[in-house]
Amino acid sequence: MITCLTGFQIIGSYQAFCNRLNRLGGAFTRLSELLLEDTQPNDCIIDQCLLDSMPIITCSGKRKGKVANEVTNKGYCSTKGVYYYGMKLHMLGIRRQDALPFPEQVLFTPASVNDIVVYKERWSEMRNRTFFGDKIYMHNEFNQQVKNQYNSEMLTPIKAIKGMPLIIKQRIKAADDLYNRAVSKIRQPIEAMFSWLIEKTDIQRASKVRSTKGLMVHAFGKLTATFLNYVLNP
Repeated sequence: MITCLTGFQIIGSYQAFCNRLNRLGGAFTRLSELLLEDTQPNDCIIDQCLLDSMPIITCSGKRKGKVANEVTNKGYCSTKGVYYYGMKLHMLGIRRQDALPFPEQVLFTPASVNDIVVYKERWSEMRNRTFFGDKIYMHNEFNQQVKNQYNSEMLTPIKAIKGMPLIIKQRIKAADDLYNRAVSKIRQPIEAMFSWLIEKTDIQRASKVRSTKGLMVHAFGKLTATFLNYVLNP
């Protein structure tokens, strides 16, 4: 015999559930901010920062992005070697010795925004810092200006110079390789941070999102959950 439970009659619709969930975007944003403000570990090397970004993909670049067009557009992920529609997560992490960096600031931008643009507009005026970034942050003239004005230095792997004579390349290769390995070793923890974030939350995959509010809940909700895990299990 099948009995109808009257309790099911008062369950809200799926649309109503999604609306209530989407309203939590602001709460997740503020909670993630509070976690970053109040839980900085004691072993942070506060004058050394790691910079990097990762994609949050709403659809592949072969299709036309139709979701959350206010905050997304088409970009290129050099790590994956693919074009995509979506956002980009930028992180400024404080270096810790032999541990994942502490996320000092996290920003979301449309996918097409270059990492060096975010650095110039948001972080280049920080004083007395040493930044470690990948080759995208190499801009000798601007970085020298930052060093002179704010006593902050950007260290990146050395790019090969086009047209350099072979004999000079061979002469400086050993020194450049040692320097590049040193910078890459210091930067490796922020890459591990992103891998851990993806493993725990699958934040990169946002193909099921259907609205701007939903994308914000997806991004900040998963980021907040990760930060809670990070803080409670250092």
